[in-house]
Amino acid sequence: MAPNQVSTISSAIDRAYDKGIPVIVFERKTSTKKYTAYMGADNYEMGHLMGEYVASRLNEKGKIIEVMGLKGSSPAIERHNGFSDAIAGHPGIQVVATLQGDWTEPTAYKTVKQWLDKNYNGVDRIDLVFGMNDRTAMGARKAFEEAGAALPLFCGIDGLPGENGGIRLVQDSLLDASYIYPTHGDQLLQLAVDILEGKPYEKETKLMSALVTDENARVLLMESEEIMRQSRNLEQLHKMANQYLDQLGNQRTLTFVALAAIFLLLALLAGIYMYYLQRARIQDERMEMEREQLDFYTQVSHELRTPLTLIEGPLAQLAETPDLRQASQETCNLFSIVRRNTHNLTQLINKLLDAQVGGTVTDDNAHVEAQNIALTSPAAADSKPDEDASTVLIVDDNADIRAYLRTILQDRYRLLEAQDGKCGLELAKEQVPDLIVSDVMMPVMNGLEFCQQVKADVISSHIPVILLTARALDRHHIEGYQSGADAYITKPFSQELLLARIENLLHSRHQLHDLWSSRPVEAENKPEETAPNDTRENQIENAFIARFKKVVEEQMGNSDISVEDLAATMGLSRVQLYRKVKALTGNTPVDLLRKARLAQAQKLLQGSSLSVSEIAYQVGFASPSYFSKCYKDEFGIVPGEERKQ
Repeated sequence: MAPNQVSTISSAIDRAYDKGIPVIVFERKTSTKKYTAYMGADNYEMGHLMGEYVASRLNEKGKIIEVMGLKGSSPAIERHNGFSDAIAGHPGIQVVATLQGDWTEPTAYKTVKQWLDKNYNGVDRIDLVFGMNDRTAMGARKAFEEAGAALPLFCGIDGLPGENGGIRLVQDSLLDASYIYPTHGDQLLQLAVDILEGKPYEKETKLMSALVTDENARVLLMESEEIMRQSRNLEQLHKMANQYLDQLGNQRTLTFVALAAIFLLLALLAGIYMYYLQRARIQDERMEMEREQLDFYTQVSHELRTPLTLIEGPLAQLAETPDLRQASQETCNLFSIVRRNTHNLTQLINKLLDAQVGGTVTDDNAHVEAQNIALTSPAAADSKPDEDASTVLIVDDNADIRAYLRTILQDRYRLLEAQDGKCGLELAKEQVPDLIVSDVMMPVMNGLEFCQQVKADVISSHIPVILLTARALDRHHIEGYQSGADAYITKPFSQELLLARIENLLHSRHQLHDLWSSRPVEAENKPEETAPNDTRENQIENAFIARFKKVVEEQMGNSDISVEDLAATMGLSRVQLYRKVKALTGNTPVDLLRKARLAQAQKLLQGSSLSVSEIAYQVGFASPSYFSKCYKDEFGIVPGEERKQ
C-alpha cells in the first residue's frame, strides 16, 4: 500500500490485515497501525534537515514561504512538522506564509501567485521559498518571475535524476537545494519475499537519503546520468529481448513440426535399437551357453582324462617290466588287449570332446607315437637320485596323479609336492626348485595364476614350469603360454614325453648357467640395457643378477661378509639366495664373491703400486697367504708373478 492520504484506505488495510494477509505500507503512512511492515524515507527527518539547511543558508535571518503538499498526506504532514521544528530553533527565521498545495506545479504556481497578488507590495523581500517537492518549488518560482518580484532562493524535495529533475535544477541554479527521496523498489520486493518465506524482517525500515546542493549536484548528476544510461541500455535490451521473443513465437510452429519429426525419428531409432538389443541379448545368451558348454566339457575332459592318465601311464610302465616279458603268452595277450582298448577309449573320448566343443584338440601323446621319437630309457626302478640331482616340484590336487608322477620322476630327481597352487607357490619360494610340474584345474589357486605368480616373483622367476592338464583346446594352450608356462602337456600323456620335456628344459637352464659363467661378474649388466625382445622372465633375471653384482661390489672389501649378510641385503633368505644364484649362474654366492675379489685384485696388481698384502686386505681377504692360494687356483700364477709380467 502507498496511500495518497493518511485515512483514505485505512479501512481497506484493516480488513486485509485482519484476514491474515501481510500488508506492507510503502513510502506514505496511514492512520492505522494494522500493517505488517513499513518501508520508506523519514519525511520528518527530511523536513528537519531542510529547515536546518535553510537557517544556515540564510545565516539565521530571513523571511520564507512554505508551500505544502497534498492536504492529509503523511509526507506533507511529517515534512511540515520537521521543517517547523527546525525553524523554531532559529528565531531570526520568519515563516511569513504556509500555503496549501497538492504536489503539482500548477497548483503551487496558482497558490503562490494569489498570495503575491494579495500580500506582496514590492517592498518586503522574501528570502526563500520551501516547496515540499521540486515541482512545487518550480511552480512558486514561476509565480515570482511573472510577478516581477525579486527572486528568492527556492528549495524542494525529491532530487530526481533526468533532464527536468531536481538534481539538474540545482545544477542549473534554478533551485538552491533539493533532497533526494529514496524509493529502493528492490528492497521492497526482498522484504515481501522475506515475509512470505517466513524469514526475519524489520517492521520499520527507514531509507537513507541525501541533500543536494550546488556543491554536490554535479557529482550526483553524473551518477544519475550514468544510471539513466544504464537504464536506457536495459530498455534497449528489453526491446531486443521482445524482438527475440517475437521471433521465437514465429518459430514455434516450425519447432513443433521439427519436434514431431524428431520424435518419429527417435521412435524409429528406438525400434532399431531395441531390435539390435534383442539380437545382442540373444547373441550374449548364445555365447553364455557356449561358454557354459565349454566349461562343462572342459570339466568332463578333466574328470575323464585324469583317470585315463592313471591307467595308461601305469600300463606303459608295466609293459617295460621284466615280469611282463617273462609272463605267459595268454597273459601278454590279455595285457595287450587292455592297453589297446585303453588307448582306443582315450582316442574316442578325445574325438567326442572335440566334436562337442568344436575346437581343435592337440594330443601330444599321439604325436609322440606317430613320430616314433627315440627317448632314453629311464633308470632302473631301484636307483635313487644323487645329491646333485635337480629338484622338481609337483603341484596337483589329485593325490593319485602326484603318486604316479612320483613313480616316474623319483629315480631321476629329488621331488617336492604340493596339493594346490597356493601351497606350491609358498614351497617354490622357500625351496627354489629347478623345475615345476603343475596341474591347471585346482582349488584355492589354479595353475594359470600359480604360474603367473611364479614368473612374477624375483625368487622363482627363473624356474621352468610345465603345465599338465586335461584342457586340450588351442585356446587353453594359448592361455597356458600367456601365463608364462614353458611347456604345456595334455592328459593323458606318456612318461617318455614328460621326461623328455623336463630334460630339455633343464638342459636349456644349464646352457644359461654356462652363459652366466662366461660373463665376468664385474661386467656391466644393467636392466635398462636389456634387449627389446627379451622376455619379462629374462628381464627379471637380468635385474636380479645386476643387483646381486652391485651388492657384491659394495661389500667386496668387507672380509667378514657372509652369505647371510648378502641374502639380507637382497631381501632373501640364505637358502633362497643360494638356490637362485646357483640356478642362474651355476656358481654359489661365495664363489661369485671370491671371483669378484680376485678380479679386482688382478686389476690392482696390474695398475697400482700397493703391496700384495695391502691388495689382499683391500679386496676383502683376511689372510695374504689364503689370498695367494686362491689367486693361484683362479689364474694359475701367484700374485707376485702377476706383477712381474
